[in-house]
Amino acid sequence: MARGVTKRAQRHAVLAAIARREWLLQMLALGAAGCGRDRALGRSSQLIILYPGDEWVLGPAADMQAKLMVFLPLVGRDANGALVPRLAERWERSPDGRTWTVHLRHGIRWHDGVPVTAHDVKFTLDLLTQVEAVSPAVAPGSYAVTVLDDYTYTITLYRRAPGVPTDDYTVFYPRHLLANLDPQDFPRWDFWTRPVGNGPYRYHRHVEKTMMELEANPDFFLGRPNIERVVLKFGRPSLTELVSGNVDALAYIDQTALLSIAGDPRFEAHHMVNGFDHHVILWNHRRPMFDDPLARRALTLAIDRYELQRVVNLPPNLPVVDTIFTQDQFQRGALPAPLPFDPAEAGRLLTEAGWRDEDGNGVRERRGEPFRFVALVPPSGAVFAPSLEKAALYVQARLRQVGVDMAIRTLDIAAGRRLENAGQFDASFRRLTVPAYRRLFSDNTSPIGYVNPDVRGPLERAGRTVSPEEEDRIYLEARPAFERDHPLTYLYPDAWTTVAHRRVRGWSESYLAEAFYHMEDLWLDDRRESQ
Repeated sequence: MARGVTKRAQRHAVLAAIARREWLLQMLALGAAGCGRDRALGRSSQLIILYPGDEWVLGPAADMQAKLMVFLPLVGRDANGALVPRLAERWERSPDGRTWTVHLRHGIRWHDGVPVTAHDVKFTLDLLTQVEAVSPAVAPGSYAVTVLDDYTYTITLYRRAPGVPTDDYTVFYPRHLLANLDPQDFPRWDFWTRPVGNGPYRYHRHVEKTMMELEANPDFFLGRPNIERVVLKFGRPSLTELVSGNVDALAYIDQTALLSIAGDPRFEAHHMVNGFDHHVILWNHRRPMFDDPLARRALTLAIDRYELQRVVNLPPNLPVVDTIFTQDQFQRGALPAPLPFDPAEAGRLLTEAGWRDEDGNGVRERRGEPFRFVALVPPSGAVFAPSLEKAALYVQARLRQVGVDMAIRTLDIAAGRRLENAGQFDASFRRLTVPAYRRLFSDNTSPIGYVNPDVRGPLERAGRTVSPEEEDRIYLEARPAFERDHPLTYLYPDAWTTVAHRRVRGWSESYLAEAFYHMEDLWLDDRRESQ
């Protein structure tokens, strides 16, 4: 034990010395206030992005999109959202959809020059089943991987899992560097702060809690990226940093904050609409005001969700939904028409459910209890939920018009989740991912107390299938019961917004509007610097 502690202390001392040296380099390279560029490289060679996180941002515990600059997934997406080969060159699937044979691209190397092989893929996939508390979690026994040769493997699925060429997000790690490390320390390996990847950019240096610099990979299989250096400057989104010229782009900005620079020709906003996630209002069915589907439907009818999109400054005409769906169904537009904005019908349904304003004070009552509740809301600027506080203010005003009194309690996301999981809430504004459906609508663990076997049963079967086509059919089967119950209110789909100086070129709405998915396609046009 003492020897291990000594080694760990020595390693931390070395890392601290390196960090101090890198801090001095950082001050030289980025210290010119208001400029923020490495002049020796020239303005066209460096892009600085203000990004949430720290030097662990490329690791599995962070689970952030920036990792896609350094590590390759099996597939990516083109401008239309169609899957395109990346690390995988081609593949075949068995008739039952359970077994895939994947052929990797030859000639791809780790950033230290070692070839990327199927052994690295198997190592990573096996590793993911051994590690707890890492997102996305993978249950042991989800699949079996067999390496056929250095560039071919098969994966047999026992439930939906990564490692197949429909997954454009899972990345893989170098076995030759990591095989002897303890899997239980996986999220804390020093490797994540100095990673060796195989993507378009490679790690160059970092300063603790301050920045990470990546450089173009000259060996990238699609050719050396146009932008030589990408600096991730760590911090919360700040338009001041952008307007002052300290950064070239902000990731995951609050869309409503963009209104303050709407007339500034220097900057452009780019929105990637993400059907995998939606912003919603969860109603706690254990509360008397939310135990009736008529009331829950009425609350949705009272909200003009297309107007709400404009209020939070989203791209126009995003789809509005009122049912459960797969990501593929969302991308295909295979969704039924949503409930309209109809406050008169909302009032009628509330009256039918027994809620009336008997004393004329503007708030409906039932059996002497007012329709009054508290909604948990993340603060403005929260990463991945930046606009929900403003959305809640709009909803509050709309509900007041139909006699419902909603108070707002601003709470950070982690604290809000704890209250949700304990069932200690009335309503909650939150970001909801499609994989969370099964827990949310299960009668055993549902934080909203929702119970309907006609929804729970199909979702459990959907969780076991490995066929996207069968999953589609199962979701269609569950929709009628879900739509009758109306257990939650969808507000708008997630839109990841990046705002950048207009000299940053190469964006494509909306699948390629997130820089980290296609940084190698961007370039800098200095002719637009002063326009």
